[in-house]
Amino acid sequence: MSKNPVAELLFSEADATPISTDPATVKSWDLARTCVESAHRAWLSTGRPDGGPHAVPLMPVWVDGAPCFTSRPHSRKSRNLAGDPRCVLTAADETLDLVIEGEAVRITDEDGIRRVLDAFGAKYGWGLSVRDGSAFADDLPGSPEYGVYRIIPTRAFGYGADGSTATRWRFEGE
Repeated sequence: MSKNPVAELLFSEADATPISTDPATVKSWDLARTCVESAHRAWLSTGRPDGGPHAVPLMPVWVDGAPCFTSRPHSRKSRNLAGDPRCVLTAADETLDLVIEGEAVRITDEDGIRRVLDAFGAKYGWGLSVRDGSAFADDLPGSPEYGVYRIIPTRAFGYGADGSTATRWRFEGE
């Protein structure tokens, strides 16, 4: 479960930026949730073993207060996350451009996996089964396996679609 973040202006008046410094423009974390829930595609960035970047589109869902996704166990993103769980998820909707920095944690308990798969079924109509701590697409040839991940946010940024507002969310302990 992710903690409730502290929302604050990203820039102050001293920054002399065209971004609003009016505290009334601070966005709520609910807008971040709505952005992920409405996005049919988001981008996940991870680090390769050699330090190089890797970015890939994926289908996000929001479960238990955090963004979640699936990944084939031998995919580049899964292998990157096994070596370094730090990642960045980006998504956008009509009101917000969202950047979530955090750590991807593989969900292996059956109840946790089922909650995420229920969200995938509701959002995308994608039915997966659960066994042995993974999800499986039994309707596809070979019944491919998918790991299920939750991103535990460490900080996030939301930029208003108007181009003049920005919010930073700091999570407790940061």
